[in-house]
Amino acid sequence: MGDTQAVLPHFHAIIPAGGVGSRLWPLSRADHPKFLHDLAGNGNTLLRNTWDRLVALAGADNIVVATGVSHAPAVRSQLPDLQPDHLVSEPSPKESAAAIGLVAAIIERRDPEAIVGSFAADHVISDDEAFHRAVTEGYHAAQADWVVTIGIRPSEASSAFGYIHAATPESIEGAPSALLVSSFVEKPDFATATQYVASGDYLWNAGMFIAKASVLLGRMAEEKPELVAALREMAASWDSPERDRVTDRLWPELEKIAIDYAVAEPTAAAGGMVVIPGDFGWDDVGDFAALARMHSKGPGDLAILGDNTMVLSDSATGIVVSQSSRLVTVVGLDDIVVVDTPDALLVTSKEHAQRVRALVDMLNQQDRGGVL
Repeated sequence: MGDTQAVLPHFHAIIPAGGVGSRLWPLSRADHPKFLHDLAGNGNTLLRNTWDRLVALAGADNIVVATGVSHAPAVRSQLPDLQPDHLVSEPSPKESAAAIGLVAAIIERRDPEAIVGSFAADHVISDDEAFHRAVTEGYHAAQADWVVTIGIRPSEASSAFGYIHAATPESIEGAPSALLVSSFVEKPDFATATQYVASGDYLWNAGMFIAKASVLLGRMAEEKPELVAALREMAASWDSPERDRVTDRLWPELEKIAIDYAVAEPTAAAGGMVVIPGDFGWDDVGDFAALARMHSKGPGDLAILGDNTMVLSDSATGIVVSQSSRLVTVVGLDDIVVVDTPDALLVTSKEHAQRVRALVDMLNQQDRGGVL
């Protein structure tokens, strides 16, 4: 039987479409970040895939995208059904608490009964039906004033993700899978991650949050009252001619803080958060090792991505991403990463894929931003 998901009343989906994805340089660039790429290999960008998953839950009229000013035209092009006033352009990067909080405050003004769910634009998810089931449980828990996150059951021990510690079932009508969150854990070392997975009490933190807009902002205000006051002041002017004047005055002074620190961690510490375990495939495609894992056909495979690629290989494993017209040849190398673009070439290994971000920082320091 197929997915017969019905739109959830007063449910509004927030899609934060930010960040550069610097660990995926030179594929992901400042002017064309990873959410605008087809990394899942299905012919759609990650942003479009995210939209398609959420339309079934919220409807096209109840999805709001938050993105940087420079990416707004590309977002509109990707999402023609996005309502004109449902694209929130951030004047400058301010981390996730400001972006998600502002959208939640705008939605709260438009629909005081709103339940909001925030889902990143640049993650890969398989099994939409299982995703819809998890979000629906989260929606029902949010109706009972919980702040909810969706955690991913680990498929393996990984030090690339944060973890959620949750072992105690919480009785919530409509959310039979809900577990009380005791803490969030930053990315652990591999040995610790192995212990977490073996215990069965930990889930991967996928950064998905669901709550009543009023509850989300109320929890944030307990930690960051000045931030929420400014966000609500901007939201009050958002659908008026005063929007630009108020935003220009308040936005530059907003605190830069992630929603994990402004809401999730303190709410969990206060006993106000539950997690719904998600039984669907998930990856944040954080680096080229993740991309290789997604597209590899087996341990001895060389994954090849790109249109009209010319790649020859012999006794090689890893991944080649080609956006140029050149012939790329790889011989006798294991777990290699080659990314060939018209103006930049990256050669590394899966083991060192996380270090690409440091390379991008180095290019910034050397004032070579033209290739970023």
